[in-house]
Amino acid sequence: MSDREYTDYASVRDALLDAQNRRGFLSYEQKLALQHAEWAASADRTGIKTDSKVFKALLSDLMGVEKLEAHPDICAKIAEMMPTSTEEVRSILASKRIPMDGGEIESVIDIVRKQVL
Repeated sequence: MSDREYTDYASVRDALLDAQNRRGFLSYEQKLALQHAEWAASADRTGIKTDSKVFKALLSDLMGVEKLEAHPDICAKIAEMMPTSTEEVRSILASKRIPMDGGEIESVIDIVRKQVL
């Protein structure tokens, strides 16, 4: 397992909003990051509003899939994007050329659907 920690846009948004409340301001770069995180965590991006608890549960469930356990970055991407079609999963897997057959992809979609629908 990797020593990296993956997070979702909702957590980034919440951290930036907390920093803004504590300090009373954000730097220009932080404001841009906040705008992006707010958009990315909203239903406007994928049709499903992201939630940190769902992201963590999905990431954990996806790490239990044999062909994905060696790719925590791909698990995090799937958990953040919450794909609900075979094509969406295949496009995410293509970046690492992870071979999965139709049944394995359907099991990934089932994991996502159990968490978000």
